[in-house]
Amino acid sequence: MKLNQIKSTLISNKKRKRVGRGSGSGIGKTSGRGVKGQKSRSGVSINGFEGGQMPLYRRLPKRGFKNINKIKIQQISIKTLNQIITKYSLDVDLIQENDLFKRKIFKKSKGNLKLLNVGKTDKKINIEISYASKSAISSIEKAGGKVQLLKN
Repeated sequence: MKLNQIKSTLISNKKRKRVGRGSGSGIGKTSGRGVKGQKSRSGVSINGFEGGQMPLYRRLPKRGFKNINKIKIQQISIKTLNQIITKYSLDVDLIQENDLFKRKIFKKSKGNLKLLNVGKTDKKINIEISYASKSAISSIEKAGGKVQLLKN
């Protein structure tokens, strides 16, 4: 057996139909598309058309809406902030939101950060962030730190 004698089992032996090759071929002239009309032309697809029956996308009720003015916000807790400080050895004197995005700890595309009061801190953390809850601000200030909110 030679390489040129091997037949692939993946490819079917069925040849594709060559339409529009004369009337003797059985699929010549109109190439099996019938006569005239929109469907006989090239580049036509009537999506969602169900032969005059009310299409599915019109039978179902309209639901929901997407607010284009929605502000994207990522949540960050004090607990995770402490973990990030130890893992990435961040300077506790001033942590900026942009530094967290530059170091690729958080993605900018997912929105600005909001600090939430989940967990406890013993460190004096000074942080610049877009949003923060009142309880998170008070708990960081109790530990001797400072939260500065950025103007968006």
